[in-house]
Amino acid sequence: MISTRPGDFTIMEKSEAGIEKDGIVLAVDTTTPAGGVALLRGKRLLAEINQDSADTFSERLLPSIQFVLRANRLKIQDVEGFAVAVGPGSFTGIRIGLSTVKSFAYASGRPVAAVSTLAALAHKLRHPSRRLICPLLDAKKNEIYGALFESKGNIVQEVIPQAAYSPDAFFSLLPAHRIIHFIGSGVDIHRLLLFQYFKDKARLSQRSPFIAYEVGLIGYDRLRQKKGLDAHHVEPLYLRKSQAEEKH
Repeated sequence: MISTRPGDFTIMEKSEAGIEKDGIVLAVDTTTPAGGVALLRGKRLLAEINQDSADTFSERLLPSIQFVLRANRLKIQDVEGFAVAVGPGSFTGIRIGLSTVKSFAYASGRPVAAVSTLAALAHKLRHPSRRLICPLLDAKKNEIYGALFESKGNIVQEVIPQAAYSPDAFFSLLPAHRIIHFIGSGVDIHRLLLFQYFKDKARLSQRSPFIAYEVGLIGYDRLRQKKGLDAHHVEPLYLRKSQAEEKH
């Protein structure tokens, strides 16, 4: 098993904000049931493990990290930066991923790139020509986590902000006259409503829901731009209160 005891690393009070070109990045996503771990050298994928089963995140995350490292004859000390999906998504899943990555980052002093789950989903559909991309996640309670992005090449810009919306309220914000590419767990749930609003302009993606690699790609770019954070400053992106918080 991978250990994060202080003796395994040289403890640093403050992380460096960036990494070298083609540095090793470990990416983690546990924000939805379709979670995974990816190991990248720069933007090249070295290894990836994905599984659609949120119930076992706490059991399989560390073994998955260990596997992708060993498969490339690397150790956790060789990782130059971390990327982690910080939400929105499952509150429990977000906590598991964040606590794991933060423990490694704190022990090693390596920087962390915090990546939005919705932004990573949108990144899966980036395209050389300009297009609108709408990631949707089922947020339960008859809500969705959504946002609208516009992409051109590798540049993906947020057009409508990420938030928890009622489906009707969110869909009414989107431009019905333009083709929109939808992706995420909220698509199948609201398929009929999507076609009611957007008719032949709706494009429903068949891409897999796994985003660890995309988290790594976005994370690598941010780390190269010296936008990495130290472990103490990485925060979850919940977008709404948890059930426990709502009761109080």
